[in-house]
Amino acid sequence: MKKFLFPTDFSDDAKHALYYGYNLAKQVKANVIICNAIIEPAEISQAGLVTWPIEESDMLLKDSHHELSSLKQHLENKAETISYNPTITCMEQAGTVLDVVNGITHDKNIGLVIIGTHGSNGLSTLLLGNHSRSMIDEINKPLLLVPPAATITPVKKIAFATDFQDPAYDLNCIINLITLARPLNAEILVTNIFDDGLHNHEVFMKELTARANYPLLYYRLVKAYKPEAGLDWLCEHGQIDILAMVHRDHTFIDSLFRGSLTQKMANHIPIPLLVFPTIIN
Repeated sequence: MKKFLFPTDFSDDAKHALYYGYNLAKQVKANVIICNAIIEPAEISQAGLVTWPIEESDMLLKDSHHELSSLKQHLENKAETISYNPTITCMEQAGTVLDVVNGITHDKNIGLVIIGTHGSNGLSTLLLGNHSRSMIDEINKPLLLVPPAATITPVKKIAFATDFQDPAYDLNCIINLITLARPLNAEILVTNIFDDGLHNHEVFMKELTARANYPLLYYRLVKAYKPEAGLDWLCEHGQIDILAMVHRDHTFIDSLFRGSLTQKMANHIPIPLLVFPTIIN
């Protein structure tokens, strides 16, 4: 996780996510790319031809460049001589948000994508909008969703919530998570949320400890009839700074990512939500 990508629509919520993520990047010594997807209407060959004037395209590009430069300047003004200051790169590309983000993550070897939730009040022609659902479903890298209520403070504890339906992949995701937690010296709390039956966590934790070589690994069991209730309890009482989960099909975790429940979970918890894709590219 040496490069963080920040898709932005220049809204207040997107800026808050950028400031949160920039502070995180300083702690883990990662560099920063800020990007804006410029969505241009396609030409339509029907009864009447609709075209996108070059002048307006140039204006969108100019506005995007100005906003990105302002964000970069604001962050660089916060540079300190006694700490690591990330290198900041700005990019604007035409296309859908998801296509632009997945293209950049592939080309630039991005380790973490960070977006703000509730993003809906940016410049009308440059909106990232509330694309949390599509990003969660389709992005090919770990995605950190930062709510407006998230405080910009050092990360000391990360909870990885799982139902142990795919322990081998869970283990790989936690190994990936350790690359973020290690420079933070943050605890990782492996949390089994269940309503019936128990997983043999001792075998899992033994293998994880052997592979990870990270001393700040702990295990916790949370019994809850509904998974979202267990996650809410964990966020409220677990004294955690980030909640991490895997997004995969056919598990109770998947129920959190269907319909409005995804946005409900991502939007109402006061701490960032780190989502690992089904497959990390």
